[in-house]
Amino acid sequence: MYTKTKLGNGLKVVTHSMPDMRSIALGIWVNVGGRYENQKNKGIAHFLEHLLFKGSKKYSIHQIKESIEGIGGSLNGFTSEEFTCYLVKTPAQHLNLSLSVLSDMVINPLILSQEMEKERTVIIEEIKMYRDMPQSHVYELLDELLWPKQPLGLSIAGSIDTVSRLTREDVLSFKESYYTAPNLVVSACGNLEHKRLLECVEKIFKDRSRKEHNIFSPVVERQKIPQLKIFNKATEQTHLAMGFHGLERSHPDRFVLALVHIILGANMSSRLFNEVREKKGLAYEIGTQVKFFQDTGAFLVHAGIDNSKVSLAIELILKELAKIKKEFVSADELKRAKEFYLGQLTLALEDTLDHMLWIGESVASLDKIFTWNEILRSVKKVSRPDIKRVANTILKQGNLNLSLIGPLEGREKEINDCLEIH
Repeated sequence: MYTKTKLGNGLKVVTHSMPDMRSIALGIWVNVGGRYENQKNKGIAHFLEHLLFKGSKKYSIHQIKESIEGIGGSLNGFTSEEFTCYLVKTPAQHLNLSLSVLSDMVINPLILSQEMEKERTVIIEEIKMYRDMPQSHVYELLDELLWPKQPLGLSIAGSIDTVSRLTREDVLSFKESYYTAPNLVVSACGNLEHKRLLECVEKIFKDRSRKEHNIFSPVVERQKIPQLKIFNKATEQTHLAMGFHGLERSHPDRFVLALVHIILGANMSSRLFNEVREKKGLAYEIGTQVKFFQDTGAFLVHAGIDNSKVSLAIELILKELAKIKKEFVSADELKRAKEFYLGQLTLALEDTLDHMLWIGESVASLDKIFTWNEILRSVKKVSRPDIKRVANTILKQGNLNLSLIGPLEGREKEINDCLEIH
């Protein structure tokens, strides 16, 4: 179902033809993100992503937006810990224009000094905005606990200090070093032909540098005891983010951990939703999340809690984590979790944009795409003992990290005393 070609210079092209669709989604992925930075240039990958929308040799800042939006399409980009992606979704007949715009942004950005100064102010305001949003800021505090003084533990956007110091020369040098052919993936889904796209990509990217693959510093994880970080703030509810070191992206137990996530907190049928919200009314929002990186990962619990019932909520969350470690999940609960996983994936892959993101990230990170049958087999074979085994591997007492934002002054000992997975 998927067609992948590697060009002579190392760039990869992957497509999925969906001939019944009227749209195409196209992405250009770069194997660089926040963890490729250091404490001096933190935020530079995100800064560069912003600047690529500010004009290229072929398209002005206005033409970039108007050329795509003027045909009913959408244009966006994002920077994560390990990737930067530039993407469009348009009616299928505009594939050539979509590729022309995205590729010129990536290959030939102007990065003008005046645009950089304006965007510097925009990004600093973005940093301030997320600092003012405790439901977002609490994750930054958690990352600092999980990976202290390491790129993964620092904000993708950087700090006001680091963003203020970045120069045009810094940005140009970063782009030259990391935006090379072996670190690029072009992914596309929809009503398209692989051969036709490949011909265009080869022509456009033929002169791209063939430097080696980008590398990052591996994480160091030496945690032995639970860690707590409290940020006192006059909020109407306490925001909680709990995290455990998890599994790398290629780990054979990744599907098992995904099912642990579904059972504990992925939907309204989950254990944490039922116990913390439905039965006790301690939180409006509660759930779990799984992150996978190249050499590590994280299992997260997040919640917004009544300020007066923080300790009670933490104890209840840890009780549910302990339960999945001690007792086998029922056959019915595991069956429902598997069906939810496969059903959500099925629904997502009906959309050209979600499908493009899925295959693009897979090739950029693993240089392969799991077929539907491979995923089906992997999910179906997960057993009740597998769930218990992986839960015991991840949800360890000494692996617990907790960050809180709220009016919690003087309550650190009270909360610390709760941090036990019985």
